[in-house]
Amino acid sequence: MSSQGPTAPGEPDRPGMSAPVDFGVDLSSHEMLRRAHVLEALGPDWDPVAALRGEEEAYTLLYSGLDAKQQRLYDELVEAGVLPRRGGGDAAA
Repeated sequence: MSSQGPTAPGEPDRPGMSAPVDFGVDLSSHEMLRRAHVLEALGPDWDPVAALRGEEEAYTLLYSGLDAKQQRLYDELVEAGVLPRRGGGDAAA
């Protein structure tokens, strides 16, 4: 409140200070451009299904051949939600 009475909405409470300004930036067109560049960089031969299949194979290899202690730790991490549940309940599944 100023010495001259209450201030209007959007007016600063203290003399010499400017009122807040609503500032917004729409980045949707930039996001579409970014996605177009990513797809262009991947090229026409990129196969997302093959990429996912390769990722699954890598996870299978990563968690295969665990000893009993490692398997127990893996199972605990799955139960805690740290690692995703995979296959039939065994790390190599």
